Amino acid sequence: MSEPIVEFRHITKRFPGIIANEDVSLSINKGEIFALLGENGAGKSTLMSMLFGMYEPDEGEIIIRGKRERIASPRYATQLSIGMVHQEFRLVSNYTVAENIILGLEPERKILGLFPSVDIKKANHDIAELSERYGLKINPEDVIENLNVASRQRVEILKMLYREAEILIFDEPTAVLTPQEIESFLKIVEGLRQGGKTIILITHKLNEIKAVADRCAILNRGKLVSILDVATTTTDEMARQMVGREISFTTPKEPAKFGEVVLNVEGLTVKGSAGLDAVKGVTFTIHSGEVFAVAGVSGNGQNELADSIAGLVQSSSGRITLNGQDITRASVRERINAGIAYIPEDRHNVGLVLDFTLRDNFPLRQYYIPKFSRKGVINEAAFDEHGKRLEAEFDIRSSNGMDTITREMSGGNQQKAIIAREVDMRTPLIIFMQPTRGLDAGAVMNIHKQIIAERDRGAAVLLISLDLDEIMDCADTIAVIYNGGINKIAPAGELTVDDIGLYMMGVGKTA
Repeated sequence: MSEPIVEFRHITKRFPGIIANEDVSLSINKGEIFALLGENGAGKSTLMSMLFGMYEPDEGEIIIRGKRERIASPRYATQLSIGMVHQEFRLVSNYTVAENIILGLEPERKILGLFPSVDIKKANHDIAELSERYGLKINPEDVIENLNVASRQRVEILKMLYREAEILIFDEPTAVLTPQEIESFLKIVEGLRQGGKTIILITHKLNEIKAVADRCAILNRGKLVSILDVATTTTDEMARQMVGREISFTTPKEPAKFGEVVLNVEGLTVKGSAGLDAVKGVTFTIHSGEVFAVAGVSGNGQNELADSIAGLVQSSSGRITLNGQDITRASVRERINAGIAYIPEDRHNVGLVLDFTLRDNFPLRQYYIPKFSRKGVINEAAFDEHGKRLEAEFDIRSSNGMDTITREMSGGNQQKAIIAREVDMRTPLIIFMQPTRGLDAGAVMNIHKQIIAERDRGAAVLLISLDLDEIMDCADTIAVIYNGGINKIAPAGELTVDDIGLYMMGVGKTA
């Protein structure tokens, strides 16, 4: 076995009201793919954030290449050849790929031999060469805001490689990727390992760990549970150790009992940010007691479709009715009052107010109703009671209970908070957009059960997901979106994963 390149020795990290890591000791060998697995809030990201210099441990030490290091900043971590791709990408959207990658390390040239200037031509050449070497396929002159999620992730990887990182940390790298993009990413990871890199994956996806990782460390509530040889461990055993109990990867459900039409979408066309049609003449209906799932490759109009139904963007043509009421031009609040709940994909910019407390985020969609306020005066006791109930019912873990600033929570627990708020409204229509992104296996199964429970109480459920396993597990009816149009609608039992994959790529168009 190769020598350790990273060692954590008795690491403890505390935040107000919570121990994020408690006496964690593990070593990672040079050239291996090492996975960190655990429930949301288990301490995975905190541990890796200490390796990348974003936090410092309260106790214990970190050893890099046999030497004890005090990693006080990401800049120093970079000097140690450590790089990290965060779950939420850190890119400047109106800069080019090359401008993002060289930021802080700009190559210079002298104009007239005197005046320093960024040598963007050299940067473009070097990045194109680096991209080609690692099979990352990116144009250095593309602007970030015009790239899809998978391409932005490649930019983040190139940022690390440009800085000559040897230890590469990926935090939930496949959370927003399609099955095809995930397969491509895993090939990239294997190629990086073959190029001599050491890879650390923070993930919840057991099949991906099984596909590429050599070893896996499991954390539970900040403590190291075990370190497993992936080749000799089943995914069931990994899941059991992660959550402390047996879990099923399929959601039990009775056959759907469709009722009246709740949502009717006719000829809906919606423009995207570039002014072009992102949704093109889409028509479908959803009944009470039905999970209507939309599958598709990222960037094919899913966001615009969901946002237009929820009222965040206006359609350019078409009609939306909810229980027979035309809501095509209704405001967001009017749609909430008519009975729409919405779990958006973008939890930070749309789902939550990050600088509010958890208590204040829960009633964001209903703060004006008599339960929570009278004559403009907030009922703080009602906020507190409401929040504590949702926190307990949905197993939301935070450092300081209702007073926790939402920004300080893990991504998975932020997502749980949004889902708790929206599901608790018990509306006739609930839209789930990428509901389990960044959630652990146990939490994913709980959300799937909640989706089915919403269906069974008679709600119409619109599920939009990039995860085909999720689509197949929850859907009664499946629509496939391609290039802004619905390519296929069929009962879930009539479509296989391979069928859906073909329709997602525009093959066999039947619209």
